[in-house]
Amino acid sequence: MNELLDDWLSHLAVEKNLSENTISAYHRDVAEFLKYFKAETDETLAKVRSGDMVQYFRSLMTKKISARSRARKLSAIRMFFRHRVAEKKCEASPVETMEAPSSAKYLPRTVNTEQVNLLLNAPDGTTDDGARDSAMLELLYSTGLRVSELVGIKTSDINFTAGYLVTMGKGAKERLIPVGERAIEKINKYLALRPSVLKKWENPRELFLTRLGKPMTRQMFWQLVKKYVLKAGLNPDISPHSLRHSFATHLLENGADLRAVQMMLGHSSVTTTQIYTHINRTRLAEVHARTHPRG
Repeated sequence: MNELLDDWLSHLAVEKNLSENTISAYHRDVAEFLKYFKAETDETLAKVRSGDMVQYFRSLMTKKISARSRARKLSAIRMFFRHRVAEKKCEASPVETMEAPSSAKYLPRTVNTEQVNLLLNAPDGTTDDGARDSAMLELLYSTGLRVSELVGIKTSDINFTAGYLVTMGKGAKERLIPVGERAIEKINKYLALRPSVLKKWENPRELFLTRLGKPMTRQMFWQLVKKYVLKAGLNPDISPHSLRHSFATHLLENGADLRAVQMMLGHSSVTTTQIYTHINRTRLAEVHARTHPRG
């Protein structure tokens, strides 16, 4: 690994306490930047000027990289240079005054309740794998978990009697989330079938397992969702994250408090959660236009 990158990643993991997923994203963004400029030492890095960075981001535009992705890359590179400056390895950052690419407010794709029901009913709950998949989908929609949180859930994280779970989210922040009765029911059904897997393998801590007794991964779950989306005849653009979006949107549409939804989603700022109020306003505007006499 590039020594410059290795040093910075260690800093993020130890001192910033960022999640593995966040560090992985920053890793990719800064590694691409270093590769572009063939920067492997502080000496070569010092040759990168502000004008060079402008050209770099223009090259990203020609590759049709979205403004949202370019803004994320700029943020990662800026953090990287700030660390080098703080460590007195670099005199100044060539991106410190660069403005982030502007982009329209991103409105997540949501799935209406009828489509959610079709998706949640797609797995065959009478089989081991189907019962697991059904429980995972139901739990995701019931709690709005991030996929990384879902696949990392341990049986001990769920209080089946009180109906809630405890998860560790971004920034190693613990939060408590209510779990609906249907999700509890599906998980219990899965647990009743799970011993057939555990007979061959040692008892793991994770709740959701493969046929080999290994923990499910984000990639595996993504593939499962795509399979059931097609089986249910739904829009192929629907992703695991769509259920998290739908969880928040449906709660707000039915009168949930914004701060409560923020806590359940694990957003550090309510500003992030407010994106779902924009979706709700769009729906209200459609209702108004359709039903008001002078709409």
